[in-house]
Amino acid sequence: MNKTRLHYIHDPLCGWCYGAAPLVKAAREVIPVLPRGGGMMTGARRQRVTAELRSFVMAHDVSVAQASGQRFGEGYQEGLLRDATAVFDSEPPTAAMLAAEAMAGRGLDLLAQLQTAHYVDGLRIADRAVLIEMAAAIGLDPEGFAQALDQQLGGPVQAHIKDSRAFMAQVGAQGFPSMVLETEGGLQTVNVSSYLGRPQDFQAWLRSRTPSTQAAPAFGCDADGCAI
Repeated sequence: MNKTRLHYIHDPLCGWCYGAAPLVKAAREVIPVLPRGGGMMTGARRQRVTAELRSFVMAHDVSVAQASGQRFGEGYQEGLLRDATAVFDSEPPTAAMLAAEAMAGRGLDLLAQLQTAHYVDGLRIADRAVLIEMAAAIGLDPEGFAQALDQQLGGPVQAHIKDSRAFMAQVGAQGFPSMVLETEGGLQTVNVSSYLGRPQDFQAWLRSRTPSTQAAPAFGCDADGCAI
């Protein structure tokens, strides 16, 4: 049985994870991708938007945009990052991903939608109403999603984050985003930064390590003899 898959350690509020979004999209066309939300801004690490946070974040965003080509929108830069009433909290959007995954295997689809909502449109993706709206935008039933979200909030999402942190410790991952390729041969850490802005190269690298993409042994006979 082919065990090849890509573990994706991320956070919905991590700008570099937004930069890595094209890599995730490319990877999903090749192998299964298992998202692991690490809870970068949860509990005591939740942060209200301040001038200091804005300056810190925007400096990183410039680097992300240069390295990845990802666009940061005016709604985010001039809206959300200037809204002193907004709170950055990773737990609700991570729970929303778990809910989307439980409903329809759409956790990564919802993550992509939430990243655009946050980094382009400047929406508060920790707000319940926004999460339900974004789930509906990818085709999930709003009422069913709201129920699924309630089931993931609190203990379940916290357990998921704890498990993700334990996996990070196991593989020596230092932050977000981190990717670990799992094959029959074990776990291999991926140098994500070297592929930013190069999703096709990343996809090609993954294909070269995916058994199902390797050429099948020749079968049959031709004029010069048999291949088996």
